[in-house]
Amino acid sequence: MNPVPPLVTLHVWRVPRRAVGGALVRMATDPRRLRRLPGVTFGKLLGTGTGTSFGPGDADLTRFAAVLAWDNDGGGDLGSVGAGWDRLAAGRARVDLTPIASRGRWSRRTPFGEPRGGRTEGMVLALTRARLRPSRALTFWNAVPPVARELAAAPGLLARFGIGEAPVGWQGTVTVWSSSAELTAFAYRQPEHRAVIARTPSAQWYAEDLFARFAVRDISGDTTVLGWREGAR
Repeated sequence: MNPVPPLVTLHVWRVPRRAVGGALVRMATDPRRLRRLPGVTFGKLLGTGTGTSFGPGDADLTRFAAVLAWDNDGGGDLGSVGAGWDRLAAGRARVDLTPIASRGRWSRRTPFGEPRGGRTEGMVLALTRARLRPSRALTFWNAVPPVARELAAAPGLLARFGIGEAPVGWQGTVTVWSSSAELTAFAYRQPEHRAVIARTPSAQWYAEDLFARFAVRDISGDTTVLGWREGAR
């Protein structure tokens, strides 16, 4: 089991359409460079989507993200990798995080350890990630829209977007909430979401999945690239 990293960072870039080709080249060449940065214990470069359907049509080719775990509290510098993305980007944001709960695996690893921090004051970020079984993908996609509609109207939701390592079958969500209580209320009390949770063991949608919750330490840059709700604070 991996230890709990003292710092996790989420980096998000919005690129203009004229730069999409350059961004796709970087998606092919930068993952290994990202993982080799000093202090990085886990790193993923990700495509994004709206988070409303998780099918191929949900992809947003103008926004890209990276999630990294660091072995020291002073990490977060993406060096030349980050500089390359910054040159392409029209907008960027960084979120500094402390893991407070995590279960499951990502690429056969436990990148955020198994923290048991419980609730925390202030904003929290939830990250879900799953690798779908190909034979179960269609039933999963059919189950998503009602949950997405509930999520869009959930009290306390500040921002959301989808993430994926590939356009099909490797997907997840990033959501930011004003408090742990409001995240918990959605996760376990909203009817459609509870129904999907209850159905998951028998449906066997996932070959691998992970759910992690983080305390938000700082958000810098342009929050609109995070899918920030209009008027949310």
